[in-house]
Amino acid sequence: MIAIIDYKAGNLTSVKLAFDALGVPVEITSAPERIMAAERVIFPGVGAAGSAMNTLSGSGLAGAIRNVADSGRPFLGICLGCQIVLERSEENKTDCLGILPGAVRKFMPVSPRDKVPQMGWNSVKLVKKSHPMFKGIEDNSEFYFVHSYYPVPADKGLVLGE
Repeated sequence: MIAIIDYKAGNLTSVKLAFDALGVPVEITSAPERIMAAERVIFPGVGAAGSAMNTLSGSGLAGAIRNVADSGRPFLGICLGCQIVLERSEENKTDCLGILPGAVRKFMPVSPRDKVPQMGWNSVKLVKKSHPMFKGIEDNSEFYFVHSYYPVPADKGLVLGE
């Protein structure tokens, strides 16, 4: 079973509909025991790191996510879900899950033309082209982004694309 974590925010329906279109069954759940029993886990993200961490900590979901990460099972963090696995976020100086060493930084405009949040289509250079995550995806494919923060893992070897 693939579990999509319901933390009372996020783009749950969009993620579920994508899996439905692929014919892959998924379950949206906020039950820590269902998440810990899942073969794969997805944390879809929209929102603020601080409120997400408050919800995760108060509901037992933080421990469930750490359990999944410690077990080595596949875990996909999308947007905020990618950020909360690091140690901390510059967004309100939030302590995150600390599964991976590193921090989440705020985009700082270099010129007046730079807009934050950064929104739009951007090409992604695949750093690890052979990773299963990129099966069927060409280098420099375009993805749509809406974000004000970006993850900076301490170990650059963890970066799959940029």
